[in-house]
Amino acid sequence: MFEAQRPVPIRLDGRSDAACIGGADPPQTPLRIGLLGCGTISRLIASRAEGFDIAALYDQETGRARELADSSGGTAYGSFEAFVQADLDLVVEAASVGAAQAYGEAVLEAGKDLVVMSVGALADPVFLARLRRAAIASGRKVRVPSGAVMGLDNLKVGRIGGIDRLLLRTTKHPRSLGLAATERTLVFRGRAEECVRHFPRNVNVSAAIVLAAGKEVEVELWADPATDRNVHEIVAEGSFGDAWLRVRNLPSPGNPATSYLAALSILALLRDLAEPIVVGT
Repeated sequence: MFEAQRPVPIRLDGRSDAACIGGADPPQTPLRIGLLGCGTISRLIASRAEGFDIAALYDQETGRARELADSSGGTAYGSFEAFVQADLDLVVEAASVGAAQAYGEAVLEAGKDLVVMSVGALADPVFLARLRRAAIASGRKVRVPSGAVMGLDNLKVGRIGGIDRLLLRTTKHPRSLGLAATERTLVFRGRAEECVRHFPRNVNVSAAIVLAAGKEVEVELWADPATDRNVHEIVAEGSFGDAWLRVRNLPSPGNPATSYLAALSILALLRDLAEPIVVGT
């Protein structure tokens, strides 16, 4: 006779108290995080910090950095040079494609790991190669959160067997693209690298898919005044079979151009850094 095992207790934050035998996890020294850019995503990170401390902040608008430092307990720095020399384990870039490309290598060279939220920066093959060389030379890591989509793990698996076709179809309200379309309109079709160049603040998803799949993605970008959400559809075909995934994102509170799912993905990444059991590829 088989007896059902007692269910593993799950805390409200989604973690299991049975992750280590004997009860709750032993106390750990929190990671020291630096925030490069103090906008919507950094405010969310600071407000929901768990398992890490906000130690340093930098923004070209110094008032934003000081304001967030006051509420998070971190130190605001008036220059990037002083910020990057602070006692940090990791720097989260949450500013812009331009900021990621301007400061990414310097973060690694200063001995800090780097999280890139503005993934569109990595669509530039020259910058991506430079960043990779800097990471290898410094022995540090560059981490890319899943952002506004799901399924990146599956694309990483699919690339081993081979992906034959990869399509990303993104639909947004014209306002978030800076357009004035009055009906559903195809505004771009082509390579991810070209799309990022034309819409750098809106198409980080395509760059993340290329990195995960190891294959160029065909991108369609649609403006639709009837939609109230950012919609991403991913179609992948290969030796594994085929997959179709649609994500309908709600915007972040306070910034309609930023997906709330993308903002939450960085929190998941930061919290998992200290986890002894890692789920996902």
